[in-house]
Amino acid sequence: MAHVISDLSKYIILACMAIYTLLCFLALPREEDDERIGIYSGQIVCMFLVHFLGFAAICLETGDITYIIFYGFQQILLFATIALYRVIYPQVNKLVVNNMCMLLTIGFVILTRISYARAVKQFKIVTISLIVGLFIPYLVGKLKFLKHLTWVYGLAGVLALSVVAVLGATTYGAKISYSILGYTFQPSEFVKIIFVFFVAGMLAESKDFGHIVLSAVAAAVHVLILVLSKDLGSALIFFAVYLVMVFVATKNYFYLFAGSGAGAVAAFVAYQLFSHVRIRVTAWLDPWNNINDSGYQITQSLFAIGTGGWFGMGLYQGDPSSIPFVEQDSVFSAIAEELGVVFALCLILVCLSCFVMFMTIAMRIREDFYKYIAVGLSTMYIFQVFLTIGGGTRFIPLTGVTLPLISYGGSSVLSTIMMFCIIQGLYLIKYREGNENDRKKRKRQTESEEIEEAEA
Repeated sequence: MAHVISDLSKYIILACMAIYTLLCFLALPREEDDERIGIYSGQIVCMFLVHFLGFAAICLETGDITYIIFYGFQQILLFATIALYRVIYPQVNKLVVNNMCMLLTIGFVILTRISYARAVKQFKIVTISLIVGLFIPYLVGKLKFLKHLTWVYGLAGVLALSVVAVLGATTYGAKISYSILGYTFQPSEFVKIIFVFFVAGMLAESKDFGHIVLSAVAAAVHVLILVLSKDLGSALIFFAVYLVMVFVATKNYFYLFAGSGAGAVAAFVAYQLFSHVRIRVTAWLDPWNNINDSGYQITQSLFAIGTGGWFGMGLYQGDPSSIPFVEQDSVFSAIAEELGVVFALCLILVCLSCFVMFMTIAMRIREDFYKYIAVGLSTMYIFQVFLTIGGGTRFIPLTGVTLPLISYGGSSVLSTIMMFCIIQGLYLIKYREGNENDRKKRKRQTESEEIEEAEA
């Protein structure tokens, strides 16, 4: 009986996810939040249904009531997050809040199914991250001096990466982290944000050729340190973000093509220098001939996606634990196996709606510094999604990058929540700019009417 209910729940979960995704794209073209009230309410209902049904299936399959208590704490956290943002920041972008909570919900469900211990650890970090994140939109709007700390960002980023390159713990050949009190921190996750602030400050100051070259040298130092640490996934993200930010700021195709060419050369050099890069490329090109060695992770990932089919096998009906590092690198494959390819495609579209909203906010901000920050964070988010899903589906070689807000990883989830909250702060700046423009327009109109009355 429990199996029948669990099997039925996966179709209802899929329907809720599909409706939520549709509502995301119905909300995007609407200018005013008043027009989206019904859409946001529908999203929240779908989100909580997905959460409830996911944990109901987990409880029925395991027979462990511990999951009910864990579910209750998650419910309180998600509800408090949605409510507090609406109370503290009435003009907050509610689509961004909803999407953040929905992605966290999916992460809670799939991580609990894979590893309860790691899900609890992730929940604690998410709770702290959301509490910290509540202050970020306010600080972004109030701390005007942030735009004048360009080289502070640059030097802080280089220093943080250098410390890890020298003193960090080596994990699978790469120095990317260090541990404190049992928690592992990956500084590059936070330096990514600082790096975006640095590049935004440089581009807002000047866009002439000399200044672009100077910023490129500084960006290259960041990337080179990451390469020396063998953290090539992060290095690729830094490079892509810099290239997009420069192109958006200058609209100069020379920088785009020159940067792309330099990236291609760097990729070739990395292939020649690093054995683990060659192993990953070999596994990507022909995983089936290396199925018991370097191709094992990617083949198991593909098997999981294929086994799940369009509608999934249902929670606890698959075998995601057969995929190495499933909760970090290949969580998308686990989702596709147990919740279905259709659910996984909807997940991609939700991530895409986040990117579209982020870029919409960026294009509507007048001040260059804030505009470029929004562009950089938008690019960073969607490129990380692309690397994770692309690697798991053999579209590109595996990079070891986590799926934002869903994969297990404290540094990743904290930095991503910070990114979402910074975007909220930029949205509030955009909102204030719009109000200021409206006030100036009304003032000019009033003055014009007064002049006409005086002349009459």
